[in-house]
Amino acid sequence: MEPEAGRLEVGDFVVSDRVVVERKSVRDFCRSIVDGRLMDQARRMKEKFERPVLVVEGREDPEELGGLHPHAVQGALLHLSVTLGIPVLRTRDRSQTASLLWLLARREREEGRRLPPLRRKREGPPLSLQQRFVVEGLPGVSSVLAERLLRHFGTVEGVMRASERELREVRGIGRIKAKRIRELLTARYLNSRTLQASPGSP
Repeated sequence: MEPEAGRLEVGDFVVSDRVVVERKSVRDFCRSIVDGRLMDQARRMKEKFERPVLVVEGREDPEELGGLHPHAVQGALLHLSVTLGIPVLRTRDRSQTASLLWLLARREREEGRRLPPLRRKREGPPLSLQQRFVVEGLPGVSSVLAERLLRHFGTVEGVMRASERELREVRGIGRIKAKRIRELLTARYLNSRTLQASPGSP
């Protein structure tokens, strides 16, 4: 069953008639604590769905916390899980988040729950997220590194045009990783037909 995009009143993904999932990066999670969005979103999910779930994606890199004290983060997590009864699940990256959503959907189906298509609340991801997705496709580039690269070079094009030396100026990009990135970007494309063809082929 293919996911179907649409606008939702609450959450990012509807997994079944009783489960809704709100996905946040570590940075957005911290920002939502500061501006009050987090608890408002949690309250509305509780009102609309029997089993809301919060997924926090990424690592708690100091840069991602945005200066927020770790105690504030832990306090918010405790309030969500203990006071509101909303489980908070951690994932490494968007790929692991997708796997988690698939497992949740399968479990709901096995329990006989109605399983509408997974729905995003926006027609499409914002441009900044699309830019990070593109850069995350480079060898060894995590979501955190993609953010650093885009901040350093300003655009996706700037990242793609950067030399090995320039790439290594970004924290987390060493000699080997920079070389692998440049090899991917500059290697000639050979598809399966090209690889199977030989000089004597008709």
